[in-house]
Amino acid sequence: MKKSSKSIERELEKAVTDSAESKFILTLYIVGMTTRSKKAIDNIKKTCDEHLAGRYELEIIDLNESPELAKREQISATPALVKQLPLPLRKLIGDMSDSEKFLAGIGLRPKSKREAVNNRK
Repeated sequence: MKKSSKSIERELEKAVTDSAESKFILTLYIVGMTTRSKKAIDNIKKTCDEHLAGRYELEIIDLNESPELAKREQISATPALVKQLPLPLRKLIGDMSDSEKFLAGIGLRPKSKREAVNNRK
């Protein structure tokens, strides 16, 4: 049985609402405390504090200390961020300096530029 477009629209709206209220569980994989690793940590914390205040957990794992995790978690480049919850699982690679791409990558719509300007006032 096919779903109607109204039914699909309601499901999408519910998914967006659910993700807007969900707790985000994030794991950042790094290799040593390099400049790039520090930048990724700072960028993630800054963006999450702004958009997910009180609704995220960030675990940082140094693959130098736990190299077996790279294979188990299929991490081929670092820094690598894994969004475990809310589903779906997503992986991002890089220093997360582009906050709009970061937010889109973890399944959140970034704030519009207008909202961002209003929040700075």
